Amino acid sequence: MKKVGFIGLGIMGKPMAINLIDAGYSLNILDSNKAAGDLTPKGATAFSTCKEVASNSEIIITMLPDSPEVNEVVFGDTGVLAGIKSGSVFADMSTISPSTAREVAEAMLLKGVDALDAPVSGGQVGAESGNLSIMVGGKQSAYDTLKPLFDVMGKSAVLIGDAGAGQLTKACNQMIVGMTIQAVAESFTLAKKAGVNLEKMREALLGGFAQSRILDLHGQRIIDRNFDPGFKLKLHRKDMNIALMAGKEFKVPLYGSALVANHMDAALAAGWDEKDHSALALLMEKLSNVE
Repeated sequence: MKKVGFIGLGIMGKPMAINLIDAGYSLNILDSNKAAGDLTPKGATAFSTCKEVASNSEIIITMLPDSPEVNEVVFGDTGVLAGIKSGSVFADMSTISPSTAREVAEAMLLKGVDALDAPVSGGQVGAESGNLSIMVGGKQSAYDTLKPLFDVMGKSAVLIGDAGAGQLTKACNQMIVGMTIQAVAESFTLAKKAGVNLEKMREALLGGFAQSRILDLHGQRIIDRNFDPGFKLKLHRKDMNIALMAGKEFKVPLYGSALVANHMDAALAAGWDEKDHSALALLMEKLSNVE
């Protein structure tokens, strides 16, 4: 198996990396990451810089919070570009702007490296269970090289198009998820204030045309009052900004997305930034004077 460099061992990256180790892959990681202490006993090798990780790997994967972090890891003085070898494959699985993904791909090409943008959907639970949905942009040959790793980390991986296509698809995913959570939050708040049994309503709606995974999972979260993060509200707000910027770039008015982004801003201002994105229901309840 090819040696894999994995940079970004956060709430998503750490379980993804562990799944690769458990599947038999040899991983290179950063010793500065607090998760390194959990992965090195499993066989991972720790290096001091992204440059060293890249120079000792044939495949490099990044899983980072946002575009600025990806830029720093890739373009920094001791970044991936400074150490990556021609013929390697780079895959950024973060959720970043499509324009940043294209810039990274162009820079990698100059080094003789094929790059993929491969953001994921499925949250922490999907990362831990290896059931992520992976949306990929880039060359077929690079996708074919990464496909065995994608199959370890996810239940599905689809090559959508050229560089940036994966990130644009993820932005569309987050638009749909955000607006659907808003719809569930509004309907549950209305029903709750009207005295309707939420458990029974959810059961009825799941049997009809309104059924969705979000109604199923986040509807239950709202009923259980469980807003511990599976995916933090502040991160979804970041993703909505990526979608809105893409809409601006391509001159597409995203009215619903803009409204949901504003609601998220209000929820963040209320101090719920670390809660699950289903905490939009808390905002609706507050506005509606529902206890």
